[in-house]
Amino acid sequence: MLGSWIFCHVNLPMRCLVHGVHRWRWPACGRRNVGHFRKGVHTTRTPFSGRVTPVFTRALAFGDKIAIIDQNGEHTYRDLYTQSVHLSQQICEVLRCSSGDLKEERISFLCPNDASYVIAQWASWMSGGIAVPLYRKYPVRELEYFIQDSQSSLVIATGEYVRDITPSAEKLGIPVLPLVNSSSDGCINDKTVEAFPLATDCPEWKERGAMIIYTSGTTGRPKGVLSTHQNVQAVVTGLVDKWEWTKEDVILHVLPLHHVHGVVNKLLCPLWVGATCIMLPEFSPQKVWEKFLSPRAPRISIFMAVPTIYSRLVEHYDRHFSQPSVQDFVRATCGTRFCFSPMTRPMAGCLLLIKNHPSRMGSQSWLQSTDV
Repeated sequence: MLGSWIFCHVNLPMRCLVHGVHRWRWPACGRRNVGHFRKGVHTTRTPFSGRVTPVFTRALAFGDKIAIIDQNGEHTYRDLYTQSVHLSQQICEVLRCSSGDLKEERISFLCPNDASYVIAQWASWMSGGIAVPLYRKYPVRELEYFIQDSQSSLVIATGEYVRDITPSAEKLGIPVLPLVNSSSDGCINDKTVEAFPLATDCPEWKERGAMIIYTSGTTGRPKGVLSTHQNVQAVVTGLVDKWEWTKEDVILHVLPLHHVHGVVNKLLCPLWVGATCIMLPEFSPQKVWEKFLSPRAPRISIFMAVPTIYSRLVEHYDRHFSQPSVQDFVRATCGTRFCFSPMTRPMAGCLLLIKNHPSRMGSQSWLQSTDV
């Protein structure tokens, strides 16, 4: 059983961050008291100090550091930025916006879980628009509802989804802008970045809309929740501070990108600090375990998900790692990188992850939990 190895012994001093899930609160441990983080992006006006800027404004500072690793390869922060600028130019051309500022027009986009999602999101913001992520597994009627309800002016879609979404967009009288799957081929240079007016120079982002995320629709039709750039940055910087993210972190991303957990917690946080995000097209227990146990760099230091995913990881372990020699290998490999521990019974299925950095070993380690 997984319990035979996940209770690995950690004799290092520990500073813990344990988030409450489903209204449960857990005491912080160690030398710092950590506040409770509520699910979701707050839509009320929250006090915030400091200048508000979208995450893409920080990208060039990280230059050629790897930002995303996906099925198409590696993408540096510079790659993401320049390709986003190129797409934002196309957006403004299609919508005939010569100023480069769409002034909060909605941009829906349908992309897989890879760098193209980041490019579409950043390009929407660079153009002064509000990003409306669509989920590729939703039925056509549901996608049409999101596009129409959000009052989107444009739909961006990667090649594999253009044919599926075009009839719906034409039905709604909205243009479709194809997005070629991103690759780090260096075809866009810095002169392209400087040659077009963009909303990047907007003096005040704070009150501008950033994205519309739709609820699950449990009690009725899904409802679009608008978050401003101030809302998003407040959550991102709060998590970065409490979780002590650094640019050396590597997170494995397996969540869908139409809810706050996948968009903010797992994607915008690492991109804010210059960390690396390894993105799988979709969740696969086998693929996740392969990433956990892989000796190749970059090695994962953070993993977070939802209870269903943890449950499937446990099932995969019980089914495929039954031999003692295999269990010893898993225990030894994971024990040197991080430590898993099951949460108490009310949180059955959730796991906690301690991330250890070589520079911090011998002094402290960090305990993190999932937010559902």
